[in-house]
Amino acid sequence: MKKYQVVGIGNAMADVLTREAEEFLSEMGIEKGIMQLIDMERAVQLYDNVGPAEEISGGSAANTIAGIAHLGGRCAYVGKVKDDQLGRIFAHDLRAQGADYETVLAPKDAEHETGRCIVIVTPDGERSMNTYLGVTEFLEPSDIDPSQMADTDWIYLEGYRFDGPDSHAAFAKAINACKPHGGKVALTLSDPFCVERHRDAFRLMIREDVDLLFANRAEVMSMYQTEDFAAARAAAAADVEIAICTDSENGVYVLSGGEETHVPAVPTQIVDATGAGDLFAGAFLWGLCEGHPLEICARMGNVAASEVISHIGARAQADLKALFGKHGLL
Repeated sequence: MKKYQVVGIGNAMADVLTREAEEFLSEMGIEKGIMQLIDMERAVQLYDNVGPAEEISGGSAANTIAGIAHLGGRCAYVGKVKDDQLGRIFAHDLRAQGADYETVLAPKDAEHETGRCIVIVTPDGERSMNTYLGVTEFLEPSDIDPSQMADTDWIYLEGYRFDGPDSHAAFAKAINACKPHGGKVALTLSDPFCVERHRDAFRLMIREDVDLLFANRAEVMSMYQTEDFAAARAAAAADVEIAICTDSENGVYVLSGGEETHVPAVPTQIVDATGAGDLFAGAFLWGLCEGHPLEICARMGNVAASEVISHIGARAQADLKALFGKHGLL
């Protein structure tokens, strides 16, 4: 048995969550429902203009790993923060969940701060993310421990990380250390605009290295440059062993072995959609590592997603295993 079931690599961020009216988005020039990269000056401007905010540890892959740790999975995370207040909070929160986190913190005198994502949640529960990458942008191959990558069943790669200058090399180092030892690679596409920025790099990695692909409707259609969701799903299934395509309240499509299965969503009143895909991936990967069939893994993912969208914040507050039992999944 390997030490880890899943090791995640991604953007280590603090989330600044705030609720605002729809008008705030237009007033501040924010495009609804996507992730926009911003600089520190813009981050300060937005922070100064939002109402009461909650600061919590975030980051897409970190949320996924936190979900796996919550379920008792053996997991670790790789992502860069600074030795500042937000960075120390990030490291503490992730370790407190039960995940290993050993990435060396950038020194206190580093030029860039710990990354932060200002998440504007509108009354419909949709989240619009404004991301200052900060020091997490500079994750590099030296931050990847080959022995850790060799000792995991899966590595989980965050698509947002493609925006970093040395990310491709860091991912390549992780993959090359993982695969020769029987490990597999999961990738989440993260965001349709991120896909547009790096489509060729995504496509090459997907076809050559990825075993399991997570994508929502917009992301997979952007990846395969089609407005036909079914055609995009089929294209993804042709490239990887397992393709998981989520479609918000319409559920999820599981494609593997030439077959497609639709799994309905769990009806939920949306309070904050932040983290839905992250927790879905965490629960799915945990179920997969525990030997459950793909459809059950997807049902677990839907239950976890329904829990996280029922409250503010991107990490589970209820006992997910208990919820799985309530839904007859354990």
